[in-house]
Amino acid sequence: MKIGINLLLWTGHLTEELFPDLEEVKRIGFDGVEVPVFDCSDVDHYRSLATSLGDMGLERTAVAVIPDADHSPISADAAHRRAATEHLRRVIDCSEALGATVLAGPYFQPLGIFSGVFPTEDELSRCAEVHSEIVPHARAAGIICALEPLNRFEAYLLNTCAQSIDYAARVGEEGFGILYDTFHANIEERDPVEALRTLHAAGALAHVHISENDRGVPGRGHAAIRETITALRELGYDDWLTIEAFSGAVPGLSAATRVWRDFFDDPMEVAADGYQYIKACWESGHA
Repeated sequence: MKIGINLLLWTGHLTEELFPDLEEVKRIGFDGVEVPVFDCSDVDHYRSLATSLGDMGLERTAVAVIPDADHSPISADAAHRRAATEHLRRVIDCSEALGATVLAGPYFQPLGIFSGVFPTEDELSRCAEVHSEIVPHARAAGIICALEPLNRFEAYLLNTCAQSIDYAARVGEEGFGILYDTFHANIEERDPVEALRTLHAAGALAHVHISENDRGVPGRGHAAIRETITALRELGYDDWLTIEAFSGAVPGLSAATRVWRDFFDDPMEVAADGYQYIKACWESGHA
């Protein structure tokens, strides 16, 4: 098991200004960081980050989103879908340069855009075609695609583990799986831990985000984090448990995720207390 932290807590584009904080993250005990790959214009930037983070002893995963409606995999406009494919290929190239082993995130539709109805068969098919095109590129780069279903207030194509299991089967590519997030599961699943077990049993679990019900410090809310970690240990999961918490540091993301207030005094509070909570839950082995 590895403990990571998503850097969207601090920034949407990692630069050396954050390196002192990342040194502290490593001192706390984290195995790695989840780096936003939102700006894909400079592959060399991510190659440089790989060197710096490697020198700190931090492994990397990556997180990406669909930037706008003109790059939407579910669009009826073929030009938009081609743009989505090209964007995701660039994301993968940057993630490979970063040395990331997982590409996480809700890269199936733009955040906060809704049709007003349940996702259609055409939307699901169009999206799966885009993902089927980019997964082999990721696989060749040694990257697992971990698609993240979101709650119904942020997206509408994929909200539950059951939907996501069906979608993963639709894509049908090795190296493509589903990210389980305790925040979204807290909203969408009647029994979050049973949904996790079902996702694992289907062979679709690819990555895990540990996120509190208020997006704040893990362990201070009512999301089933301890129960989730206990279940993962029982299931033999031995990969990333990555903290995801949000602040106002990334304005566009704050608007999309409806984060209007601070949930902690200092981001390092999330890192330090969250790490200790995850470690204690894992080591206790019971709920």
